[in-house]
Amino acid sequence: MSIYDPEAQRLYKDILINCRDLGGMPLKDGRSFRKGLFLRSGSPTLINDGAYKKLIEDGVKTVIDLRSEPEIRHYGNPFMDAEGVSFYPVSLFVGDPDAKEDPTMNFLRTHHLGDFYCIILEELGDRIVKIMRILKDCEGKAFFHCAHGKDRTGVIAAILYLLTGADREDIVTNYKVSYDYARSFLDPLIEAKEPVMRHTLRSDEINMRILLDHIDNKYNGDIRLYLENNGMSGQELDELSSRCTRSDDL
Repeated sequence: MSIYDPEAQRLYKDILINCRDLGGMPLKDGRSFRKGLFLRSGSPTLINDGAYKKLIEDGVKTVIDLRSEPEIRHYGNPFMDAEGVSFYPVSLFVGDPDAKEDPTMNFLRTHHLGDFYCIILEELGDRIVKIMRILKDCEGKAFFHCAHGKDRTGVIAAILYLLTGADREDIVTNYKVSYDYARSFLDPLIEAKEPVMRHTLRSDEINMRILLDHIDNKYNGDIRLYLENNGMSGQELDELSSRCTRSDDL
């Protein structure tokens, strides 16, 4: 039986939406994901414009923004010009989710978010590898985020957990609580959406199951195979995995 408690990973509840430390996730062989290494979150300005300053004070030196170019242009990012922070915009959305006729948003009128995650995996493999290499080599804490910290952020978190040996059901749990952790912000937005699109602001567990089933079916459940197919070497994967799982006191 798993001892995984997603609530224990939550951080900065008063100033950030859905912010969590990836650390503490139980892994195979009795190990756990290293704490204080990678943080996942919604956009750093949704609740408190000054949240980024607290993150910098607490050791964040690398920030990866997974939003689209139109999102970043429209909403900005305070880390972009922050001193002492390496900022990387690596979009996992081709288009503009705020545009009325965006093809991806139209696709989601008749598909699960999980189907969109599979598209990210298959069409943006080079960008996913870029993100993995940034996380492998970065100094200090790394903070990666999208808009609400559940979809694009959830895909990257799932890949890291698969690479390091997390249990499938724990990965699903880690994903599905995103809505619970962001619902105070999301519920008014959901209410304003047409019913057919309300699912896009939730994190129904079927979405992560669709992604994990896709990885099982196409890559025999081996995320290393997927990452190698997109250009990462075995040595790079070993280095990233080792970094994520070594003892916190090393």
